[in-house]
Amino acid sequence: MPAAQAPAPPLPPGPSVQPVTNGAPRVERVVIDEDSEGQRLDNFLLRLLKGVPKTHVYRVIRSGEVRVNKGRAGADTRLALGDEVRVPPVRRAAPAIAADLPAPAREFHIVHEDEQLLVIDKPAGVAVHGGSGVAFGVIEQLRRARPEARFLELVHRLDKETSGLLLLAKKRSALTALQEQFRDRATDKRYLALVAGTWPPGHKVIDIALHKGLDAKGERHVRVVAADHADGRRSISLVRVVTPYQRFSLLEVTLKTGRTHQIRVHLAHHGHPIVGDPKYGDFALNRELLRGVHRFARMFLHARELSFDHPATGERLTLAAPMPTECAELLGALQTC
Repeated sequence: MPAAQAPAPPLPPGPSVQPVTNGAPRVERVVIDEDSEGQRLDNFLLRLLKGVPKTHVYRVIRSGEVRVNKGRAGADTRLALGDEVRVPPVRRAAPAIAADLPAPAREFHIVHEDEQLLVIDKPAGVAVHGGSGVAFGVIEQLRRARPEARFLELVHRLDKETSGLLLLAKKRSALTALQEQFRDRATDKRYLALVAGTWPPGHKVIDIALHKGLDAKGERHVRVVAADHADGRRSISLVRVVTPYQRFSLLEVTLKTGRTHQIRVHLAHHGHPIVGDPKYGDFALNRELLRGVHRFARMFLHARELSFDHPATGERLTLAAPMPTECAELLGALQTC
């Protein structure tokens, strides 16, 4: 059957909903991910329904056509991780990217797979899903590579620049159970980060509120705010020095909360930005590593270890992804400096 006639794949979590380009609009159900957690319902819909007049968005909210977890919700309702938002049929403009171009089929290195879930080792530079100017990501490519899969959804997300463990659900029941664990902080997520400078070994806990907004270019930007800031969200990272180097420190960071850009902003706020970070990093240092003998061209943040309870058996799984070759080579070079 030609690709253009194939049935549409299931929608990914979060705001990356495909527009309707043929036939009448249909009801869509969107599962809130970490990128949209904490947003007001009206702001979430305005971002999701690009091209729809603001007055119409507020009208469908007031009419009760928009539902959160099957119940009516006001424009000021704060969305939580795992909430399901029912979006009524609304016609809107297609995005700038060509929606008729299918994502190329691609499989990724599998760390673990069974009937309930899939865990891959995502490479740096690959988005987890399309949207915000990105035509496609991991989820679209996997669905293209697995046309027989009846259900495949992202449980959580990683930044495009971050490599490492990414968890996907193969059944709706597994998705619900796993997202509940993330929401209840019952998972254990450990990252490796190489930062500039010498991290104080005694500084083991970062407990600082973060606020997510947009910068002057309209891009997502996270900043540190006071604990009593109206839109600040408490964010906790645990830090351990793995290896000190002459100009750098290799850290293991354990997330107790899962805010957008949390590790990157926490470490940069304390004067030790992650090597290669294009948004919050030391840009002069990044250029030095890129143009010098190291030729290091990515952000050194790797989701190394993930622990969670299996959604069907309850068994505690602890999975690990090896350090990427380019990161290991950089550390080997630093040992000789």
